[in-house]
This record gives sequence, C-alpha cells and structure tokens, in this order.
Amino acid sequence: MSQISSQPLSKASENEQRGLLRRVAGASAIGTAAEYYDFFAYGTAAVLFFGQLFFPSHDPLISTLAAFATYAVGFLARPLGGIVFGHIGDKVGRKKALVITILIVGLGTFCIGLLPTYEKIGFWAPVLLILIRVLQGFGVGGEQAGAVLMTAEYSPPERRGFFASWVQIGAPLGFLLPSALFALLTSQLSAAQMLDWGWRIPFLLSLLLVIVGLFIRLRIDESPVFAEIRKTKAVESRPVVEVIKLYPGIIVKGVCAKLIEACAFAMFTVIVLAFGKANHLSESILLQTMIVAVILEIFSIPLMGKLSDRIGRKPVYMAGAVLLAVGIIPFFLALKLDIFWVTQIAMIVALTFGHSMCYAPQASYFPELFPTRIRCSGIALIWQIGSLIGSGILGLVAVKILQMTGGDYHGLAIYMIVLGVVSVIGLALLPETAPRRRGSEYHSWKQ
Repeated sequence: MSQISSQPLSKASENEQRGLLRRVAGASAIGTAAEYYDFFAYGTAAVLFFGQLFFPSHDPLISTLAAFATYAVGFLARPLGGIVFGHIGDKVGRKKALVITILIVGLGTFCIGLLPTYEKIGFWAPVLLILIRVLQGFGVGGEQAGAVLMTAEYSPPERRGFFASWVQIGAPLGFLLPSALFALLTSQLSAAQMLDWGWRIPFLLSLLLVIVGLFIRLRIDESPVFAEIRKTKAVESRPVVEVIKLYPGIIVKGVCAKLIEACAFAMFTVIVLAFGKANHLSESILLQTMIVAVILEIFSIPLMGKLSDRIGRKPVYMAGAVLLAVGIIPFFLALKLDIFWVTQIAMIVALTFGHSMCYAPQASYFPELFPTRIRCSGIALIWQIGSLIGSGILGLVAVKILQMTGGDYHGLAIYMIVLGVVSVIGLALLPETAPRRRGSEYHSWKQ
C-alpha cells in the first residue's frame, strides 16, 4: 500500500504552500458545512414542522415519526453515492467529484424550501420530499470522502492529523448556521408564521452556501498526489472493485470504527430534541446548551487532530469511543433533571470532547488506510456504510423507540453502547497510521 505522498507540494515558497493548504481546507470545509447544514436544517424542521406540513396525522408523534423516516431515507442512498463518486474521485479526479456533490447537496436543500405542503398537493408533497432526500443522500455519499481526502493529500505527513481535521469543523458550522437561523426566526415570528412560511427561509438561504462553496472549489487545483498518478497512468480503472477485493478487512473494520461517531452526533444534536419533546423537557435549555457545546467543538476538533499527530490516531479515537459509550446513560440522566448547568456539562462532555475525539482523527486516519489509486473509494465506503448504520438507522428507529417506551432513554442508550463496543473492537484491529507512531503492524500489510 502506498502512503500519502510526503513530497513537497510544489517549488513555491513555504508561505505560498501554506496559503494553498488553507484554500484547500476552506474549500473542503465549506462542502462539509453545506452537508451538515442540510442535515440539521432537515432534522430541526422534522421535529418542529414537517410532521404537520408533510405527514399530517391525528397523533403528533406519528407525524414526527414519518418525518424522521424521510430523514433516514437520505442515508439509504449514501453508499450508492459513495460508490459512484468514489469511482469519479479515483478515476477522473477529486476536484470534479467535489464540485458535483456540493451542487447536488446544496440545490437539494434549496429545493426543499420551495416544496408545496401536503395541504397544497396532498400525497405528492411527501413523495417529492422523499425524492429530494434520496438525491441529497446520493450527493452526500461522495462529498465527505472527497473533502477530507483533498486536504489530507495536500497536508504535510507529520501534521496531517491537524490540517485534515480542519475539514471536520464544517460539521459544527453546518449545525450552528441553521440552528441560529431557526432560533432567530422563532423569536421574531409567530408560531403560525413559522408554520406557514418561516420554516422555508433556512432552506432557501442554503443557496448562498452553495455559491460560496462552488466559487472556492473551482479555484483550487487537483490533488497533487492524484495528479501525479494520473500523469504516470497509474489510475485504477475499477477502483471500487479493486478496493473491495484487496482491502475487505480494512473496510469492515473501518465501518465498525465509524459507527459510534456517526451515532453520537445525530444522537446529541437531533434525536435529543425528540427525546426532550417526549419527556416534556425545556426546548430552550436543550438548544442553548447544544449550541454552546458545538461552538466549543469548533476549537476542540483541531486540538484533537493535533493530538492524533503526537500520540496516534487510534488512542485519541478509542478514548472518544469509550467516553461516548460509558457516558451515554449519565448523559440522559443529566438531561432529565432539566437544569441548565447540568445539561450544559453533559453536552460539553458528549459533544465537545467525546464526539471530537472520534471525529477529528477520521479525516487523516481513513485516507491513510488506502493507497492513492483507490483511496477515495475506500474512504467513501467506510464513511457512508458507517453513517447509514450509525446515524441513518438511528433516525429511523429513534422516535419509534421513544413512542414504544413512553419516552424512556434505555433503548437509545443500548443502541449507542452496542455501537461503541463494536467501534472499539474495530479500532483495536486496525493498524496505527500516524507517521510518528506507526509501527510493524502498519508495515506488515502496507505493501
């Protein structure tokens, strides 16, 4: 297996190289932000509005359940998108895949803001919503892999964990933007106005994110590592087939490692709102503490990325997985007290530390597991299958679990604990890849 190139990016000066790396990281992060903007705009709207607007029912919980089902549907298309755009990224180029995916994801979010509701067109309203979600899931399937890969391949090996982790900041930013918009709108508009037209504004404003992201991405060059293998005609003709044939064990273990992180962010930022609703907890306390924890995560992500350069990807990632699995029951117990400072501490432990310790190393860890010619396909498979199981299925079953248990948290906690155990096992079986820390276990299969 070839490593990510450690050769200089170009003959340009060190300052120019740093400027180039910042542009690449910014271009990648903006796409991640667009992806998560959709994720949280839809998740928030599903809890607060979409049940009534697209899935009307006499039982509000049934309406919410139906709205969350369409949220989960988007995840079903992700593995297919990962396969298609992984192929494009490995065969045609990382940059082309990133341009296409941001258009698909961003325009899909914008179109949701234009959709007529069930009251206007009846059955076709939820059908159109589901179709857009599937299309978005398809685009997202290739977005994240390409985004982290571009930055990882531009980064100097000894600091790859730090620089690649900056792409992951797009996740908290993508959460904060729609959350702030919904909070502002609900404070300025009446409940009737929000239900009538106010909910559309965050979706329509996503177009600005797409325009900025597209502008930045069109200005960056192709990954120098990919450009090098394309020049030597070493591009793989069937990258998806090749990566499955050569690295099935790495893919399975990587998917296992991904599960806890995918579950955690959805649990602590989307599902928790449904839990609060079922238990009559203060929505303002949940949202305010969540926002503070996510703001702090913007700073903790690069710190955890830097830590992964120093002590290794596995120790940081595994510590986060253990913290999330062990801390999930205390987390829900803290939330049930419905006290601001207690909920705030729980959110900071779970999101600022637990999630970032898993999320930050992924951006460098997963790319380092595969050779250049099939790297995009390998990352996409791990990322999207893991997201489907960890987050997509959770979105599908979480509200149903709450409905069946009368709002009890034990079903949700068991789901996360099981995924945490699976992730720890997967991580234990994977090699260390950080250049400063990798040893014989890495080199024994690297070739």
